[in-house]
Amino acid sequence: MIWFLFLLGFSPKRISNPIRGFLSTPPAECKDNFSVYIHNLPSKYNFDLLRDCSSLNIYTDMCPHVTNNGLGNPLLEMGSSWFTTHQLIAELIFHARIQNHPCRTDDANNSTLFYIPFYGGLHASSKFREPNYTVRDALAVELVEYIQEKKWWKRNSGRDHFMVFGRTAWDFMRTDEVPDFGANKLLNMSPVQNMSVLLVERHPWEGHNQYGIPYPSYFHPSTSSEMVEWQNNMSYMDRSHLFSFVGAPRTGKKKVVTRDRVIKQCEESSNCMILKCGHGPSKCHKPREVVKVMMRSNFCLQVLGDSYTRRSTFDSMLAGCIPVFFSKHTAYSQYQWFLPSDPTTYSVYIDLERNHSIKIEEELLKIPMDEVERKRRTVIELIPTLTYAHPNSTSYGFKDVVDVALKALSNHVSPLLKPS
Repeated sequence: MIWFLFLLGFSPKRISNPIRGFLSTPPAECKDNFSVYIHNLPSKYNFDLLRDCSSLNIYTDMCPHVTNNGLGNPLLEMGSSWFTTHQLIAELIFHARIQNHPCRTDDANNSTLFYIPFYGGLHASSKFREPNYTVRDALAVELVEYIQEKKWWKRNSGRDHFMVFGRTAWDFMRTDEVPDFGANKLLNMSPVQNMSVLLVERHPWEGHNQYGIPYPSYFHPSTSSEMVEWQNNMSYMDRSHLFSFVGAPRTGKKKVVTRDRVIKQCEESSNCMILKCGHGPSKCHKPREVVKVMMRSNFCLQVLGDSYTRRSTFDSMLAGCIPVFFSKHTAYSQYQWFLPSDPTTYSVYIDLERNHSIKIEEELLKIPMDEVERKRRTVIELIPTLTYAHPNSTSYGFKDVVDVALKALSNHVSPLLKPS
């Protein structure tokens, strides 16, 4: 980790209230009051899809990204815990983590939760250009029909079942009322409405059974010592820039107006560092460059783009950078299992859409330094629960995304179930 920081050209700088005491005793066995059973689906619903990995996304070749259980290729120059993880790959990592989870059980009769390992996000993105709705929906429809015939579904009508997708809810909620952009109808099917669905972005108004999970970033530690070392390093960083933005301009949509204003303000400020993305070769495709910008910044601007949420939110928090939001649906209505209920403890909200005259730099400079440090400390404390631990590890000593999600699911599901 120190070598990685040396490569980035940073020297740690002490600040007040450095991170302390994150080390916990790793459980040798499941210590929670739940267990999770994995349905043994026919391979056409998951692993067989990976055989044609070059066709899983109409925009990019996913073959490099489905390796290592979805972690992608190792980033050896950044250390043993770093990988070229794709932002829309959470379903693979989640599956691998549950397979190796201490609370996994083979006893379906006494299981609390039932996981359906359908790689629906990867399948959906492979069919975005399919004009025939019946063909586009076919595999999802077959899955729902298949799972409804199972004994364990019938016991509670699927209320103890869940699926995990690495794409947004909009990719599974096609209706006749909205323009077709390639989505299927999976989440609108009535049996699916009975179960819980975990996605990187839930529908803020209609997602009653949807729960937001963090986008995967590049850091996947196997031990608590790796995690603690990273947290401590982030607490000592010399952050030379007030704020930064990593992203690309957008065109043709009303909601991108705010993004254009944010980019313009960043470009005009000497206190803002910008890493512009776009088509073709770009530093934005190099994790080291992205993390480097965020590690140098006190605040990271998280303005919506194609949808409300951004993987960049979690990249920035991994780097100890305080997120600045311009829509409440970028995080506050999305990740309630993972983020504090009081958003002011870890973030800043600027309503630039309602008040176009707001100056981002002026708003950030108003925040006292002691408050900035409190927010940053909270962000750094949150890093473990926003991180996907390495799936091969069974004893890593901290609660990661999967641990938090399974516990929250259990708490949600338990009151809904019939007595055995």
